[in-house]
Amino acid sequence: MECAGKGSRTPCCGPPVRRCQRCQAVAYCSLAHQVSHRSAHKRECERLEQQMKCADILNDFPFTFTREATQIQGSRCSFLIRHGIHHIGMWMCECSCGGVSANSFDSRRLISSWNLPSELCPCRGPSSPIPECLTTWKDYYEWRCLPLYSPAALLLHWPLTIYRAIQLATLESLLPEISNELRIHYLGPERELIQLTVFGELRALLPGVKVHIDLVGPAIPQVSDGEKIDLCTYAQCNDMGCGCQYSADSYQERIKTCHSSAITLRLHAGCYHNRYEELLQDSFPHIVIAPNAGVAAYTSWLPTLEVIKELQVPAVFSDYCEEACHLAASCVRSVTGNAPRIRIQMNPFRHPLCVEEGALYLPCYSNCFLFGL
Repeated sequence: MECAGKGSRTPCCGPPVRRCQRCQAVAYCSLAHQVSHRSAHKRECERLEQQMKCADILNDFPFTFTREATQIQGSRCSFLIRHGIHHIGMWMCECSCGGVSANSFDSRRLISSWNLPSELCPCRGPSSPIPECLTTWKDYYEWRCLPLYSPAALLLHWPLTIYRAIQLATLESLLPEISNELRIHYLGPERELIQLTVFGELRALLPGVKVHIDLVGPAIPQVSDGEKIDLCTYAQCNDMGCGCQYSADSYQERIKTCHSSAITLRLHAGCYHNRYEELLQDSFPHIVIAPNAGVAAYTSWLPTLEVIKELQVPAVFSDYCEEACHLAASCVRSVTGNAPRIRIQMNPFRHPLCVEEGALYLPCYSNCFLFGL
């Protein structure tokens, strides 16, 4: 937590322990910094107060570990250690203790295992058709026959946020009904680069649809620029007797499947506004999706928003809290001249583990809120 008055004429004199009495969302290191920040905070105080009133709703998950995950006692590391997944496989980026970062991404050594037993992860196709309207984590877990103590949602929020973005764009008539192909431009991937295999779950979420995702962002290393990844199968469990494991008998069939893979990823290093013309030659998107975008925090978004405006395709953004989306929507309005066509709303498939050390006292989760153009 930072002092909301950081950057004032005088340096901070200590930790931010003095909270705004009205909104309770921001804190200051001293009365002097609170006074100097008063005029700026006045414009946001009422809005933040309303957002703080929704804290209980944001922290409401169906999982048996919900209380532990939303009121982190200790750290993310301790949570992952208790579940036996600390610094393992796709879980390596789920904490910030200096283990592994997205900079370690190597598409040539794609992580393909959940490192969980079969009963705790969706390592095979669904046993029943997808429900007509999948709108909660509880719905999803019941459909995929997962127990509510499974931590799989910590990774599954990526494909399910894509699914939710498509739902919203379709409901607002911004995206035509999907037939057999869907092309997505996915902007600014970071942590999910270590977790790409989990995107294979889109095979279950969008049955019969060939999904092509162009991932574009500066976190993608130049050595991986242009690389294509075919997700022929679901991520595997760690039960050697499970049918999801590779076997000599199924190898040839898997090779055939790869040639018509349902999910194809292609990697592009750099900012979208510098790469989009090249991308459009091969793949004009049906939808643009930008997870945890931080639109208001990075000036590089301004030319990208201009590009999205020019493309005239739906674009869905997510961020860690409602306030970040509110600030982002203001930026979007200043560039496009239009308010978001998909209103700011909570993502039912947000990450269930709260973010440590947020900029506000607001509950923060990866992919917490969504809005769209």
